[in-house]
Amino acid sequence: MTTEPQSRFIFSGHTWNPEKRMASFSYNISYKGEAFDFTETLTFPTDRGLSDVPEALFNTILDNLSLVLGISYYKLFLPKEIILENIVLNKEQAEFWNTVYTKGLGEFFYQNQLDFRGLISFPVSTYGSKPLAFPRQNRSLVGIGGGKDSIVTGELLKQQKKSFTSFVVNQHLIRDEVISLLGGESLVVRRELDPLLFTLNKRNDTYNGHIPVSAQYAFIGVLLGALYDYRFVIVSNEQSSNYGNVEYHGIEINHQWSKSFEFEQLFQNYVRTFITPDITYFSFLRPLTELAIAKEFVNYPQYFTHFSSCNRNFRIDGSGNMKRWCGECAKCAFAFVMLAAFLSKEDILTIFGEDFFAKETLLRIYQELLGVVNIKPFDCVGTPDEVIVAFYLASKKGKYQDTRAMQFFEQDVLSKVADIDALQQHVFAQSSEHAIPEEFLGINK
Repeated sequence: MTTEPQSRFIFSGHTWNPEKRMASFSYNISYKGEAFDFTETLTFPTDRGLSDVPEALFNTILDNLSLVLGISYYKLFLPKEIILENIVLNKEQAEFWNTVYTKGLGEFFYQNQLDFRGLISFPVSTYGSKPLAFPRQNRSLVGIGGGKDSIVTGELLKQQKKSFTSFVVNQHLIRDEVISLLGGESLVVRRELDPLLFTLNKRNDTYNGHIPVSAQYAFIGVLLGALYDYRFVIVSNEQSSNYGNVEYHGIEINHQWSKSFEFEQLFQNYVRTFITPDITYFSFLRPLTELAIAKEFVNYPQYFTHFSSCNRNFRIDGSGNMKRWCGECAKCAFAFVMLAAFLSKEDILTIFGEDFFAKETLLRIYQELLGVVNIKPFDCVGTPDEVIVAFYLASKKGKYQDTRAMQFFEQDVLSKVADIDALQQHVFAQSSEHAIPEEFLGINK
């Protein structure tokens, strides 16, 4: 009788090269008799002085970065056994990571039709990491993605004379243009995934799909705060990201889970309890919906021809296009209707280059965004209620009545809305559910 080779995923450790300011994270997968080694690197800016980070705190942050970055490699084969060679987690910490891997990979499990129940179990030790006080200057880092949300955050902070430093993971022309218009300093982290990951992704026996990249960026932000002396790590995740896509095996699957308020609370508590109470991560736009953010964004026309919300520009393997708007994905369709609600058709065509309402290939996506067919698209888009109101505001301009999408909306959707005025009030209402520190409250009203 032959025994099935043991499948396992090993977090092999990390190293720090102070001259290059490079952190390296190593992993090993054993699966059905094969073994694969991976090393991922993060390289930090060398043109800025570093804080004297206590060794214990520095190692704790690197430990946690190792755990969150490892998800990119773990998902290839989903080994049942997880081994931590140099990291210890207590029960609460292990439960945090079980949640991050399970809910963060929710869409991945759904798309691959995998039963994840009981799959992920991080090993538990008697001891875990302890938080270390590390007072920071009262300064802020703001994550920049290249889209409208982080632009709104930056502009609102500037209006209130709140200085900040922009940070990005991997340089990109669109992000560079946005940061240039925002002004001020910026920090760029270069992330290099192990190329073996992309080779294995092409095999028929590996799994591929969405990972919680915002969780990875959150931990990178904490390390930046420690290294370069910042107290706040600010992101621009909105109220709408709490809205999931579909229920699967008893949990809500949410493409944006690592942007949700649930993750934000879990992460804040984890950092405070097990890393340091002196670096605070929070979303500045949490009280606002996507539609409310779009209404604010149109006040900054200097960005219209420079920003992009199309994720095809920012693919993690570097294969993105530079068209700014592909005109094929749900994110493009969604951004179009959000801005069509507030801008003239001339401005819309300047931004997008064509009328997406008129594209036959996008009609089905608009029906999904409106909540009429299938489920909400797996992309960073708002709720069906927001899309309905945006379509309504765009329809009042009288410029899109000859398009298939607008005709469908007016004939098949708007006629069934009981009270469009009440729906507008609902989608523009600010939520009291947020974790914004007191010194930043009120800026985004």
